[in-house]
Amino acid sequence: MREQRKNAPRTKPAILTRLTGSGKPTVTYSIIGITLVVYLLQFVFGSQITSLLWYAGVYSYPGSFEPWRMLTTALVHGSLFHVLLNMYTLWIFGQLLEQLLGRGRYLALYLLSGVAGSLGVLFLSSPTTPVVGASGAIFGLMGAFLVIQRRLGGNATQLLVLVGINLVIGFIPGLNIAWQAHVGGIIGGAILGLIYVQTRRIRQKSLQVGLIGAFAALLVLLSFARFFVSWGSVSVSTWLVG
Repeated sequence: MREQRKNAPRTKPAILTRLTGSGKPTVTYSIIGITLVVYLLQFVFGSQITSLLWYAGVYSYPGSFEPWRMLTTALVHGSLFHVLLNMYTLWIFGQLLEQLLGRGRYLALYLLSGVAGSLGVLFLSSPTTPVVGASGAIFGLMGAFLVIQRRLGGNATQLLVLVGINLVIGFIPGLNIAWQAHVGGIIGGAILGLIYVQTRRIRQKSLQVGLIGAFAALLVLLSFARFFVSWGSVSVSTWLVG
């Protein structure tokens, strides 16, 4: 049998197997792929696609109740450089966190951080400020990674400096950067990172799921509250890039 294995012809795994096999960052691949497809559709169809997905940072298109926009804003980008920069950053942190947390926890982190970023815009900006970009979700990944590193005794100094620089850049006048989404995303990601690291034991799985569900419900309730308080305002400000 050993001789047969040595002499047997060797084949390379199929592309799908190499992308989705055990240990591969499948969720990260998928998010990047979907985001790039959406940008391609933006390039081809223009505002017909953009208007369906953006305004998510303001919870809804002015005058309409469309809560999914809180999340779909992460799929829309303002330029090729914008989408490539965000996807490159996602590639760096996504691989690390997906391997560390597992696919389910990592996906929950990305999605809830995106919602938290939009919530940051809702509370820290005009409720009708449209926002494009995935940086709220990506800052959530940074926030979670920073907390996990610190709690587990790892060296997080370089990451802390990187996050600080990116936050400061968002406050430079004239750049139209959605610093509100960055702040909301990093806070949301840090909270989820703390939940993950504090409930990482097997017997705490139910507690972890419950806390994640409670946090998601809190985000939804806060967004509902903010939307219904400010529903009468329909003026639109200059859109921001996240």
